[in-house]
Amino acid sequence: MNDNIRDKLSGVFPPMVTPFKNDEIQYDAIIENVEKMNQTGLRGYFVLGTNGEYKALTTEERNRVLKTVVASASEDKIIMAGTGAESTKETIELSIKAAEIGAHMVSLLMPHFFAKKMDDRALATYILDVAEESPVPVLIYNNPSVAAGVLVSEEVIKRVSGHPNVLGMKDSSKGNFKKYLKAASPDFYVLAGSANFFLDLLIEGGIGGVLSLANVFPDECVRLYQLFVENKIDEAKKLSDRLIALNKEVSGTYGVAGVKAAMDIVGFRGGDPRRPLFPLTDDEKKELAKKLRGSGFWKE
Repeated sequence: MNDNIRDKLSGVFPPMVTPFKNDEIQYDAIIENVEKMNQTGLRGYFVLGTNGEYKALTTEERNRVLKTVVASASEDKIIMAGTGAESTKETIELSIKAAEIGAHMVSLLMPHFFAKKMDDRALATYILDVAEESPVPVLIYNNPSVAAGVLVSEEVIKRVSGHPNVLGMKDSSKGNFKKYLKAASPDFYVLAGSANFFLDLLIEGGIGGVLSLANVFPDECVRLYQLFVENKIDEAKKLSDRLIALNKEVSGTYGVAGVKAAMDIVGFRGGDPRRPLFPLTDDEKKELAKKLRGSGFWKE
């Protein structure tokens, strides 16, 4: 079981975007993106996360987006689904539904509406309660930048990492992954939530990454992982530096709208974000295209 879980998490996952046009989801664009990504070495897809703007979707839309990805994904791809909600009850219900649709595992962004009350006891209990009821394994999604500053502590990892249905963490916080790796049980796996420290995490003992840039350049992100696996560390560091520089220009500067615009530029279908988020202006898109061209990863 644990070897199987490790295999399922080892590699690169893109946090799938939800393409919009006039605030309506473009399901045909999701299908097109998945069909193209099926031809790459991506390990699978993380659906309904931050880049998927899942907080801007209705429950019905979330389920349909997940169904669309599951139906379009090739059999070798692993599907993670974001199911974190503000209550334990709703999170359990969403996790059960995601499993019914076909997700192989669920990812929990921490509750944060009552951020001041989300101490170690509250977060650990939330994770363990969901893990007890979820039909599929649970992955913690640690991203304080979109969770009102709520940060999963090492103590929480110590408390939950031994549970047989808590398999690991997608860590998008800054500068904490070494602490989590040290605090976790041997069967708890940590994935990078950013290209900015993906290689560093792999070197320290992490096993994969959920990288926004994999929506734009999946082959290059997978190449970085393969170089690490092949122990070609010097070559991996050179590629990592290039990806980090570009990542800062894309998602670092423009956020979700930048990732979507970059996808459109290179041939995927990113679409617009959903309001109140704005798409990039024409001038910003031109500047972004220049950055993509300059990276060497894309040629018109």
